[in-house]
Amino acid sequence: MKVEIDAFSGFRVYPSKGKLFVRGDSKVFRFASSKNSSLFLQRKNPRKIAWTQVYRRMHKKGITEEVAKKRSRRTVKHQRGIVGADLATIAARRNQTAAVRNQQRISAIAKAKTEKKEKESKKAKPARAPVASGPRVSKQQMKGGKGGR
Repeated sequence: MKVEIDAFSGFRVYPSKGKLFVRGDSKVFRFASSKNSSLFLQRKNPRKIAWTQVYRRMHKKGITEEVAKKRSRRTVKHQRGIVGADLATIAARRNQTAAVRNQQRISAIAKAKTEKKEKESKKAKPARAPVASGPRVSKQQMKGGKGGR
């Protein structure tokens, strides 16, 4: 015995019961009652009609006792090292007090400043050697184009 399903309501249609509607594109629709076929022909949306199976499925009606909620697994957090710092270093940094961190920052700034001063003093020393102080001559005069007319 083949049981069909109602195209509108989702109810079962037993053999020799209900109506069969064949649309112009040869698609077959089966209906359990004239109520279902009438609503289908009025182009009503079965998702908006409360007694249809589609509506009940959409709004999660009558399935609470059958299916229990799936339990999701809690994610476990792990500490991992980062490139350039292993776990021990990270833990040590985290356990530092603000005062120690501030002191390190100040010392690092002071070190950077001294390095910068040294660099600048090195730059200043090899200054250009003074050019022989003869009569000032422009480039054009040096080339000696038209002489000294």
